Amino acid sequence: MNNDRLINEAKRCFQCKNPRCVNSCPINTPIPQIIKLFEENKIEEAGEILFNNNPLSVICSIVCPHEKQCIGNCIRGIKDEPVDFPKIEFFISDLYLKNIKFDNPNKLNKKVAIVGSGPSGITLAFILAQKGYDITIFEEKSSIGGVLRYGIPSFRLSRDILDIIEEKLISLDVKIRYNTLIGPVISIDKLLEDNYDAVFIGTGLWSPKPLNIKGETKGNVYYAIDYLKSPRSYNLGEKVIVIGAGNVAMDTARTAKYYGAKEVTVVYRRGFEDMTATQTEINHCIDEGVKFELFKSPVEILDEGVVFIDTKKLDNNLVNIEGTNKLIKADSILIAVSQIPKNDILSNAKDLEVDKHGLLITDELGNTTKKGVFASGDIVTGPKTVVLAVANTKIVANTIDDYLKNIL
Repeated sequence: MNNDRLINEAKRCFQCKNPRCVNSCPINTPIPQIIKLFEENKIEEAGEILFNNNPLSVICSIVCPHEKQCIGNCIRGIKDEPVDFPKIEFFISDLYLKNIKFDNPNKLNKKVAIVGSGPSGITLAFILAQKGYDITIFEEKSSIGGVLRYGIPSFRLSRDILDIIEEKLISLDVKIRYNTLIGPVISIDKLLEDNYDAVFIGTGLWSPKPLNIKGETKGNVYYAIDYLKSPRSYNLGEKVIVIGAGNVAMDTARTAKYYGAKEVTVVYRRGFEDMTATQTEINHCIDEGVKFELFKSPVEILDEGVVFIDTKKLDNNLVNIEGTNKLIKADSILIAVSQIPKNDILSNAKDLEVDKHGLLITDELGNTTKKGVFASGDIVTGPKTVVLAVANTKIVANTIDDYLKNIL
């Protein structure tokens, strides 16, 4: 949308006294206030409010499941089209991020190590660096962003945004150690021994969850979370099957199409109504020619494709229909059923407790079971949205700030 169309869109807002859009936003973005400021051409003021509330506002304006949050709860949308706030938010936040120049805060003699530079790590770095803490980010890969860079296709989220975020962090004197995996060589205990006053773990979930069926190790089978890191390096062939039903599965299917696969089919054991992917992402797939095969569960992977069995719902349970096994041919199979934590950090750290799923155990404030170590994001909650990771990390930022103020 151009600026005139955005202004017209902003004027459609009813400025509700009890805005459902705000109440449905996990980070309580003050949407009517932002829209009003935008109408009044107070772009910088609106941008500052958005950034202070959510340092990843510009990213959330793109990747949030808006249909379940602001757009899906807009009162105008009951009888008309809802106000397209994400477009307004992107315009304001993108401009603000590009132009912001941070004031140099008073430096505090306290050091914080941030493990991982995904949504949680970036959020924490912005908040604590602006308070004056000495921040070092430890990133396993060669660029920051985590799932934002290596799990979301570039046609959905421009890498230019992440590069600008990196520039802004460096302008706040945040140090970034690239290609540094915490765990095998540098452990959490080593960070604490080297006089980091607090350590934050925000590594996300980078190990794929397997299907645990026969044939999963064949050479034409790949895990979606690995594929999305570098799709150009894969030769998938013409026919591709994607097994899964979340946004990762939709991103994977669209990416496979984008990089040349002629026929991409998403296969799911339930129906459209049960998919965890947003309707917007499903619609994008349909618009781009991705096919869907529903109520089919994988039984075995063969060189020439996947054998599926038909399923049906019975008293709210899913059951297989015996005798319906059928091969769907494919050159490559991409598995996108979920992710689980890598154990590099945890296997080399003392006193860090995890639950039965391998997720870090914390209290509601982000304290782990090890003193001076905190955590947030998917490594704590399991796979969730970017905006929820930011919201939870804001709480942990206050916890770390309080902790650092009270240690000698």
